[in-house]
Amino acid sequence: MNHDGTKNGFANQALQKMNSLINIPIIASGGAGKPQDFLEAFTEGKADAALATSVFHFKEIQIPVLKNYLNNNGITVRI
Repeated sequence: MNHDGTKNGFANQALQKMNSLINIPIIASGGAGKPQDFLEAFTEGKADAALATSVFHFKEIQIPVLKNYLNNNGITVRI
């Protein structure tokens, strides 16, 4: 929650710890500011999904561009 709205990235350490403690899908939320933040949520945070609102609402990141970036970096996305 402390990362929400900061656009400085997701709480990847907390995500990774949560992933090691429970066996349900983990969704990263709050903190995305650039495509790399999403990639790091998957690779470092071990998130199963990631969401954001303002970066899409204000067109700071275009969804097709993000999906292409993630796909090119080995993350499976819905096309």
